[in-house]
Amino acid sequence: MAMHKDDQHQCCDHQHQFSATQSLDELDFERGVWSAALNGETHRVRKYLDNGGDPNAQDSAGYTALHYASRNGHTEIISILLQHQADPNSATRSGGVTPLHRAAYSGHFDIVKLLLDWRASPLLCDQDGKSSLHKGAERGYLDICKLLVAADTSSISLPDKRGKRPVDYVAESNASLRELLKDT
Repeated sequence: MAMHKDDQHQCCDHQHQFSATQSLDELDFERGVWSAALNGETHRVRKYLDNGGDPNAQDSAGYTALHYASRNGHTEIISILLQHQADPNSATRSGGVTPLHRAAYSGHFDIVKLLLDWRASPLLCDQDGKSSLHKGAERGYLDICKLLVAADTSSISLPDKRGKRPVDYVAESNASLRELLKDT
């Protein structure tokens, strides 16, 4: 008896778990400004702010639209939020992360510069004691670290909670960055 090719495929019963419902936090996120900032939807951010929305509104984890836009490189949205009094130094409830931490870690030079121009502090540290310079250094971003050092040279010697300075996170092979961050 010849077997049909479909008869040869033996597989377990696939059970995909798709939920038709979202949590209240997920719904709030989708409707709020955070999703628009995350996805680069400038028109939605403008509409939210034009309708009196709070540029410093936090999602359930304490992130603001500025955090999401900073992480994802949405410069225009960041400019709009800052012009509407978004706090460039807002820190998350869990983790103490600022938009400058996000931008420095993600390698967004223009956003780091913009946030610094709007008085974001390069000395603020997250729950691990890491500054934005620590974040940029651990990713090896020389140009971003130059900006952060120029904003406040004392950040070079700032230790995190493990006692590590920004230079301690730089690969040995990155001589230019190690030279910039050495304590003089």
